[in-house]
Amino acid sequence: MSGIQATRKSNLNTVQAIWRIYPFAKHALPRISLGMIAALLGSVVALLIPMVLEKLVNGALAQRDPAEIWPAVAIVLGLGVVEAAMIALRRWFVLLPGTTVEAKMRNEIYRRLQDLPVAFHDRWPSGQLLSRMMQDLNMIRRWLSFGIVLLVVNVLTIVIGSVILFTWHWLLGTIFLVCAIPVWIYGYMFEKKYSIVARRSQDQAGDLATNVEEAVHGIRVLKAFGRGKHALEGFSVRAEGLRGVEIEKAKAIAGIWYWLILLPDIGFGLCLVAGIWLASQGQINVGELFAFFATAIVLRFPIESIGFLLSMTFDTRTAVDRVFEVLDEVNTITDPEHPETIESPQGRLEFDDVHFRFADSPERYPDLINGVNLVIEPGETMALVGLTGCGKTTLTSLTTRIYDVTGGAVRLDGVAVQNLTRGELRRNIAMAFEDATLFSASVRENVLLGREELDLDSDEAQRVLDEAIGVAQAQFVHDLPNGVDTTVGEEGLSLSGGQRQRLALARAVAAAPSVLVLDDPLSALDVDTEALVEAALRRVLASTTALIVAHRPSTVALADRVALMQDGRITDVGTHTELLGRNEHYRFVISSLEDEEKREREEALQ
Repeated sequence: MSGIQATRKSNLNTVQAIWRIYPFAKHALPRISLGMIAALLGSVVALLIPMVLEKLVNGALAQRDPAEIWPAVAIVLGLGVVEAAMIALRRWFVLLPGTTVEAKMRNEIYRRLQDLPVAFHDRWPSGQLLSRMMQDLNMIRRWLSFGIVLLVVNVLTIVIGSVILFTWHWLLGTIFLVCAIPVWIYGYMFEKKYSIVARRSQDQAGDLATNVEEAVHGIRVLKAFGRGKHALEGFSVRAEGLRGVEIEKAKAIAGIWYWLILLPDIGFGLCLVAGIWLASQGQINVGELFAFFATAIVLRFPIESIGFLLSMTFDTRTAVDRVFEVLDEVNTITDPEHPETIESPQGRLEFDDVHFRFADSPERYPDLINGVNLVIEPGETMALVGLTGCGKTTLTSLTTRIYDVTGGAVRLDGVAVQNLTRGELRRNIAMAFEDATLFSASVRENVLLGREELDLDSDEAQRVLDEAIGVAQAQFVHDLPNGVDTTVGEEGLSLSGGQRQRLALARAVAAAPSVLVLDDPLSALDVDTEALVEAALRRVLASTTALIVAHRPSTVALADRVALMQDGRITDVGTHTELLGRNEHYRFVISSLEDEEKREREEALQ
C-alpha cells in the first residue's frame, strides 16, 4: 500500500485499541448493556429447556402418563416464547445505538478532515479516507450492534452451560470442557495471524477505491489518449492482489471454523460413549443423559459462533486503528490561543523575510520560498510574474495559511496571519485558483460560498450574485436549464474549463475581501472574454488590494506594480515599464509570456 499510514502499527492490544471508541459510544452503552442482558436471559431460558425435558423423560414418558406430558409441553412452549421475546428485545435495544455511534464518528472524521491542513491531504489518497469513513465505520457499527453483544453473551452462555453440564455428571462435563480448551488456544494464535491479514485487506481496499476514483475523475484523459485498457490492466492487478489477501483471510477463518466444528463433534462422540457406559453402570439415568446432550446442543451455536465473532472483533480492531490514524493526526495549522483582530481592514499585505519548505523536504534542498520581502499597499494591485516553478503559487498559498510559513511572517494590516483566527483571515483574503474547483451544488451556492452570513434567497444575496457574475463575465449561467439554481455537477465537470474559472473568480469577488489573491484565474479564457473580465476587474480592483499571479502580459497590464520572482525570491519590484527598462530576466519572462499568448491567439483563430 502507498501512503504514510501504511507504516504505522498500533502497539495496543485488541481490547485497548477498541476501547478508544468509548468517547463516541458511551451514550450507547446503557442500551447495548440492556441488549446483552436480554440476550443472556434468552440463553439462560434456552438452557432451562433441557431441565424440563429431563423431568419429562424421567417422569411422564417413563411412566407413560399422558396427563403429565401436556404441562411439560406447555412449559417448553412458554420458555421458547420467552426466548424469542428476549431475542427480539435484544435486537430492539442494540440496533439504534450502533447507527448513532457510526454517525457521530463519521461526522467527527469529516470535521477533522475539513480542519486538517492541505499538507495532510497531499499525503493521503482520497480512497483511503473514503474507505475509513464508509467501510471501517460500517464494520464498527455492526460490531457494536451484533459482534460485541453476541461475543460476550455466547462466552457467558458457554460458561453457564459448562457448569450445568457438570451437574449431570463430572466426567461428561470434563470431557466437554477438555475438548473446548484447544479452541481457545487456537483463537489466541488466530488473533495474531488474522489481524495482520485483515489490516492488509482493508488497506488494499482503500488503495483500490483510490484507483477507481482516479479513473472516474480522469476518464476524459483516459479516453482522449485511448488508455482505458491500460487503466483496466492496472486496476486488475490491484484487484487481484486484494482478491489474494481476501482468500488468505478466508483460509484463516476456515481454519478456526475447522477446529470449532471438529472439536465439539469429537466431544459429542466421546460424551456419547462415556454416557452410554455411565448409564450401563447406573451412574446416570436416561433423562439425565438426554438432558446433557440437549444442553450440549444449545451450546453448539455459541461455540461455533466464536470463530466469526473473533474474526469480526479483529476486523473491528483494524477498523478502529485505521479510523484513529485520521483522528490522531496532528493539526499543524490552528487558531492562536489568544487571537488578534483587525477592527477596520485596510488590505495591506506584507511578506517579511518569508521562507517555506515542505516538512519532508531534504535539508540539502533550498527552501521553495527563500526570503521573500514584498509589501502590497491598500488598494494596490500587484502582479507576480516568473518562470514556471519559481514559487509563485506556493507564495500565494501562504497568505491564507493553506500552508504555514517556516520562517519570517506574512502580515495583514500589520498582524501576522498566524495571530488571526483562520475564519477572520479567510474572510479578509479570498483566493481564486487556476485549477477551478466547483462543488456539486447550484451556481448560486457555489458563487456565494464565501458569504455564509447571507440568506441565499434574500435580495442582498441576489445583488451580490449578480455583481460577481457580471465582473467574471459569467452570464452564461442564465442560459443553464434552471439559471443560477442549476446544479453544476460533481466538481463542475459539466462546465467547460473557462466557465469553471469564471465561476471561481465570481466566488472570490462575491466574498468581498479586503485582499484578493488570484492565481492565474484567467488561463482558460479566450482572448475576447479575458479582455471583458479584465475591464470589469479594474473596477473591482480600484478599491481592493490584489495579488495576481500573471501568465499573460494582458494580466500584467492590470497591475499597478509588478514583482519578479526567481528561484523562490522576489528579485525586483516596479512598474511594468521600469522593469522592462532595467531587468533582463524580466524582459525574458515577458517575452516568454508574449510568445505563449501569441500561440493561444493563433490557435483560437484556427
